[in-house]
Amino acid sequence: MLTSWFLNVFFLVLASVPSILSAPATNLTKDYYQKTCPDFSKIVRDTVTTKQAQQPTTAAGTLRVFFHDCFLEGCDASVLVATNSFNKAERDDELNESLPGDAFDIVTRIKTALELSCPGVVSCADILAQSTRDLITIVGGPFYEVKLGRKDGFESKAHKVHGNIPIANHTVHDMMSIFKKNGFSLKEMVALSGGHTVGFAHCIEFSNRLFGPRADPELDSRYADRLKDLCKNHMVNKSMAAFLDPITPGKFDNMYFKNLKRGLGLLASDHALFKDNGTRPFVDLYADNQTAFFEDFARAMEKLGMVGVKGDKDGEVRRKCDHFNKLDV
Repeated sequence: MLTSWFLNVFFLVLASVPSILSAPATNLTKDYYQKTCPDFSKIVRDTVTTKQAQQPTTAAGTLRVFFHDCFLEGCDASVLVATNSFNKAERDDELNESLPGDAFDIVTRIKTALELSCPGVVSCADILAQSTRDLITIVGGPFYEVKLGRKDGFESKAHKVHGNIPIANHTVHDMMSIFKKNGFSLKEMVALSGGHTVGFAHCIEFSNRLFGPRADPELDSRYADRLKDLCKNHMVNKSMAAFLDPITPGKFDNMYFKNLKRGLGLLASDHALFKDNGTRPFVDLYADNQTAFFEDFARAMEKLGMVGVKGDKDGEVRRKCDHFNKLDV
């Protein structure tokens, strides 16, 4: 049963808002920058702490960008590359258009500071991986080890995005086909989906569950009514958004899974995890046991950070994260 307090506080309106497995030849280490950039960890931590305090949606946004990066061409910072006259990059595909600017901004801030401290040493891919972990811990999530030494990829193609990134209306089968080809199990898929305990989604991503002849009756009715009111003008004001976790939106916890059992899963793909017989046991486990969720999420994030890692022969250290060192690549 939803409380009146909950209904009054959970909505947010914002003014703007083929994959390969990890390369075994690339040996990442947690102390990779110990000699070449000893202040790496401190610079990342200090920068993300300041940014998260200024803009509380940064943690969720950076986690999302990191996921989108790793699931297409591997964790090589290809999602950060800007489109130029020679190439339409990943970030400008329609599925990535809603990726939050705060995530790109935090990487830029960190890269700028690192280029002053140790120029030409730290990859954008490592910055994105480390800042994601640090931001997750800042908002209450689990600490996990981030191994370093990734290189930035040489390619970023918008046309490769479709079919490699889960979308809001995917079924469990659809999602699992994408996770499986990146080496993830069904349980790991559910654990990583728990990242939706922070962040938001724009109305366009779930409006089909609210309006028209196929409105989803499995959404909690009072929840659906408030979403309808929030999103009634979403085709005009496309910045309208709601928290993915309406109860504790700024805290990384297991409330996302508890919400799924109450009919409070915002996206169709969220609700599918509870409906499906294969994934429901994991939803139940994580809803009842936050420690189990944190442990499995942490291990899955360590694994995610190893997907498609580039080494010296197939990557570089970009001087700026939004373009390759050779602009005509």
